[in-house]
Amino acid sequence: MTDHAFLLICALLLDAALGEPRWLWDRAPHPAVLMGWLIDWCDRRFNKGDLRRAHGLYVIVALGGLAMALGWIVASLPLGSVFEVVIAAILLAQKSLVDHVRAVANGLRQSLDAGRRDVRMLVGRDTADLDESAIARAAIESAAENLSDGVVAPAFWFLIGGLPGILLYKITNTADSMIGHRTERHEEFGWAAARLDDGLNWVPARLTAAFIALVSGVPGAWQAARREGPRHRSVNAGWPEAAMARALDLALSGPRSYGGQMTDDPILNPTGRRAATPEDIETACKILWRVWAAMVGSVVLLALLTRLAG
Repeated sequence: MTDHAFLLICALLLDAALGEPRWLWDRAPHPAVLMGWLIDWCDRRFNKGDLRRAHGLYVIVALGGLAMALGWIVASLPLGSVFEVVIAAILLAQKSLVDHVRAVANGLRQSLDAGRRDVRMLVGRDTADLDESAIARAAIESAAENLSDGVVAPAFWFLIGGLPGILLYKITNTADSMIGHRTERHEEFGWAAARLDDGLNWVPARLTAAFIALVSGVPGAWQAARREGPRHRSVNAGWPEAAMARALDLALSGPRSYGGQMTDDPILNPTGRRAATPEDIETACKILWRVWAAMVGSVVLLALLTRLAG
């Protein structure tokens, strides 16, 4: 684990410095895009017949095995450690997440339409009728959830399993985002991907909530995550969202519209403010960076303790 910790520190620093350079990804497909193409092909090829749940299980097992095998091969190459750091940095999303969340604050300062345009890059809900507060809350909710999905979870699985671990996580998470929704087409075929993604995110989501509570310094943030997180429709997303809600004294989540249909999601931190502002988004971005710093410090400490113990 010591070697993985050192490589993870390098990857976290590289991602924080460079993010996702447009000059590169305008010319080459991002690894997540390649994963998406493969998952889409599997969906079209195997999502049929009377045994769709079994087909979906076989597909996610095959995709996960392929991802782990590829990670092992790359890590075994000459200069494999360099490739591990670069690929891990690409699959982490700290800087790009902060950039996208902060863009919503900047957009809102220009106009309501600009805020709606920018938040649409982060969320899947209907945005046409959102006011400033709803746009700001949506950006903050996405920031909390994606901090777990896009930063803490991939870092956690790289620390545990190196490049095979992070590739397994990313292809599962990508599959869940594409076929894990409870729609008529994917109810059965995407079941295995959704359940595996829930399992892989269980620990990272709670770690994210703990980090948010720690760096915010707000009393009761961790207790709020434990109390209110399980009320969320997602087994994992509610934890970091509840911690962020308490940290910012905002009421987050609650009913929202998807495809014209309103959900009945409970409000997290219901006694908090509903009138979120661009300044609240900026504060959330500061928390994202503080969590990143706490992660780096934790990995450094773990590496030192492991080396001393060895």
